[in-house]
Amino acid sequence: MNYLDLPADLPIPQDDGAADHLPGTAVPRLDLPSTTGETVRLDALGSGRTVVYIYPLTGRPGTDLPQGWDLIPGARGCTPEACGFRDHHQDLLAAGAARVFGLSSQDTGYQREATERLHLPFPMLSDPALKLADALGLPTFQADGLTLYKRLTLIIRDNVIEHAFYPVFPPDEHAGQVLAWLRENHQ
Repeated sequence: MNYLDLPADLPIPQDDGAADHLPGTAVPRLDLPSTTGETVRLDALGSGRTVVYIYPLTGRPGTDLPQGWDLIPGARGCTPEACGFRDHHQDLLAAGAARVFGLSSQDTGYQREATERLHLPFPMLSDPALKLADALGLPTFQADGLTLYKRLTLIIRDNVIEHAFYPVFPPDEHAGQVLAWLRENHQ
């Protein structure tokens, strides 16, 4: 399976209002392991804007995706989304993002492999216990007995969620959407 190509008939996720409460919300004190080996404290990211794109799971060559993955609105597309943030990384920084992170419930070892394979220039954060979902009421879904994050992106500024992108579609164009927002909302 080629994880970089998206099927043309992917179901489009609908806005169910599950992220409407996020803008203006303080980021909770939460330490998450990153692919750099460091722990990132979400309420201490520093000044400026941080982009945190949250996704269900990254496919790995030789590993099957959950049953019916392509039929779940918003599930498919994590690898193309990550590659979009990779390809736009310098542009995002130039547009005012101080830092970029990816975040999922996958463990750090799994994410480290994806970071290396996809040559991502930013760290990925692991939240296998879905602590951020619990603290902020983030949307999740079930697939093959797993509870996974629904795809969304948070713009955090001075430890407060300034903006939430939700739902995210199409995932392979999302980094460009975030870049356009940063340029339109220059600080």
